[in-house]
Amino acid sequence: MKVTRPMLAAAGVAAVFALAGCGSGDQEAAVPKTATGSLEHLAAEVKCKPNMQTDADEIRQALCKTGKEKYVLATFATDRGQREWINTAKDYGGYYLVGRKWVAVGHEDVVAGLRDTLGGNLEVGTDHSGHSDGHSADHDG
Repeated sequence: MKVTRPMLAAAGVAAVFALAGCGSGDQEAAVPKTATGSLEHLAAEVKCKPNMQTDADEIRQALCKTGKEKYVLATFATDRGQREWINTAKDYGGYYLVGRKWVAVGHEDVVAGLRDTLGGNLEVGTDHSGHSDGHSADHDG
């Protein structure tokens, strides 16, 4: 089986969620026009000094921090490559802020904060909250 870039990227997303933990709930606010540009430009918009993890033709991916929280910021060469990456990564759960050829992935509060600056659409990955203390999770949304 060939290891693809979406698979490698999804592994990075899984690592971020292992560090950040799970979140729940909905956040709605006035959203600015969706930002565009290079990974460096988007990172500058949110005052992140990107720690590059992947620098390839199809995907550029970096880790960023907001306070104590870490998140992934990635840019893509094509819309199709972006959608394939998101579809694979969403299996790991989490929150995805999606713009044109970019995505930010992290804890719900972090992604909501980034949305205030970058705009974009919020997508939610697979809910794995049923893993806690044996009680059913109470999530509306």
